[in-house]
Amino acid sequence: MRVVLQEEALGDGLQGESRLFGLAEKLEIVRLLAAAGVRRLQLGSFVNPRSVPQVANTDVLVSLVRRQYPDIQCTAQVHNEKGVERALRSGLEHLAVIVPVSESDSRKHDGRSMAEVMKAATQLIAAATAEGIDIRAGLRCAFGCIYEGGIPETVVLDTVGQLVDAGAGEINLADTAGMAHPHQVKHLAAKVRERYPETELSLHLHDTRGLGLVNLYAGFEAGVRGFDVAVGGLGGCPFIEGAAGNVATEDAVHLFEGMGVATGLDLGGLCRAAEAIETLLERRLPGRICRAQHTPE
Repeated sequence: MRVVLQEEALGDGLQGESRLFGLAEKLEIVRLLAAAGVRRLQLGSFVNPRSVPQVANTDVLVSLVRRQYPDIQCTAQVHNEKGVERALRSGLEHLAVIVPVSESDSRKHDGRSMAEVMKAATQLIAAATAEGIDIRAGLRCAFGCIYEGGIPETVVLDTVGQLVDAGAGEINLADTAGMAHPHQVKHLAAKVRERYPETELSLHLHDTRGLGLVNLYAGFEAGVRGFDVAVGGLGGCPFIEGAAGNVATEDAVHLFEGMGVATGLDLGGLCRAAEAIETLLERRLPGRICRAQHTPE
């Protein structure tokens, strides 16, 4: 048995950092991640760099990584047709489109209603898949919204259906605000898998309330085999106050290794990547396993 861990350090992980990373620094992080066995990698977003300065070099980064590491599946987020055009020019064959399932979050984050965002997203998915691009559609705040609280299951399932009908080959349920609990994750993941058994399902979990790794395990128990992670536990949503980072890649690998589940990733190599990022950021990252391994007995 094995799981697929998508590394998000260079995309979701760095997007909220005020310290901007240059192209050479990002390429060095990619080198360390590749050496650790990472084979699915989010490299950023094709958005206006005025709104997210960290992604200003995504086009060049994607082109270089694809040439240097052809065995890595690279992906990035897009929000409009211009982003898809940029992705096509850089040679990407896999993209992510994100939609909200909270009206308040949609208006605060996107400046539009949920219905408007969904209409644009489904059109974007249809256009991208027509160009031969594989699309992963993510549901932001699928497990709860800091403005509205719980999100009705019917809203999530209906949104998934619209995205699948538009052509999304993978659905990603995101705990953007870090509000999920294990029973909820297991239940909702099982419901989505039951209703859309032919569609790949993955989880994007934040550790805001310290339940990221437990929620990941709950998703695994429900049959999910794809998870977003970020080395060192980097990340958080810059649009949601207090949203902590992603589940640390090395912590997830340690969990799965203990259960005899293959990840294809090397724990020592991941710790070297985490240490390199800590050096650049000049602070400790929240990931636990690398520190535990270096603690004297």
